[in-house]
Amino acid sequence: MLETAINAALKAGKAILEIYNSGDFSIETKADNSPLTEADLAAHELIKYELLSTKIPLLSEEGNIASYEEREQWSKLWIVDPIDGTKEFIKRNGEFTVNIALIENQIPILGVIYVPVKEILYFGDANGAFKLEQVTIDNYSDRRDNAIKLPISRESDNKTYTVVASKSHLSQETEDFIEELKTKVGEIALISKGSSLKLCMVAEGIADCYPRFAPTMEWDTAAGQAICMAAGKNVIDWQTKQTMLYNRPNMLNSWFLVQ
Repeated sequence: MLETAINAALKAGKAILEIYNSGDFSIETKADNSPLTEADLAAHELIKYELLSTKIPLLSEEGNIASYEEREQWSKLWIVDPIDGTKEFIKRNGEFTVNIALIENQIPILGVIYVPVKEILYFGDANGAFKLEQVTIDNYSDRRDNAIKLPISRESDNKTYTVVASKSHLSQETEDFIEELKTKVGEIALISKGSSLKLCMVAEGIADCYPRFAPTMEWDTAAGQAICMAAGKNVIDWQTKQTMLYNRPNMLNSWFLVQ
C-alpha cells in the first residue's frame, strides 16, 4: 500500500510540475471560493488511477464526495488532496504538496506527502516516518534506500521553542495561543509555512508544535497526521482533546494542535 501511494504521489508531482513550470494554467473558483487549477484535476485523475488497484474507496478533494451513509460503511479509505496549497501553487512559491493517506477505522495508518518543486518526499506507516530528498518518479527506485528516519535530532538541547503556523491563514486565535504559550516556554521562534509542510516540520523535529485554529478539511491533514503519528507525534482535536478522527459526517476539521 505504501509503495502504491508513493508511486501515485510521485507521478502526480511530475504532472503538476509540467503545468507549474509552463506558467500557463487556468484558475477557476469553486463553490467555497477556493481556487482550482488544471494541475489539481490532472493530479486527481492520476492518483485515482494509481489507487484503483487497491480496491479501497477514494475520498479526494477534487472527486465526487460520497454521502456519509455510504462512507460510514468504509472501514478503510484513501483520503487525498491532489494539491494541498493551491494558493501557494498560484503564488508560485513552491510550498504546495501532494497528500495521500490511508485511513483504517477513522485513524490515519499510512501517509505520503510529496513536495514537487523541492523534490522532497515524506512518508510514514507502522514502520516509522521517513524523509527522502532529491527524489522524482524517475529516480525513486534508486533513491529509496537513502530515506532518513524521522524525527531528526536537533543539534542543541537548548533550542528555542519553535512554532510553525500557516502562511495564508494565521487567525487571531492562533496568535493568542502563541502569546499564551510564551508565558509557559519563554522565547518562541515562529516559522510561517504553506500547506501540509507544517505537519511535516513537526514530524521532522524542526518545529515543536503547529496550532491550527482556523478551518481545514480532512484531506488537508490526514496524510500529515499519519506521518506525525509514525514519528511519535500526534494531532489533537481541540474539541475532543483526543487524536483527530477521519471519515466523519462533517469533513470540516475542528481546531487542532500538532505536537
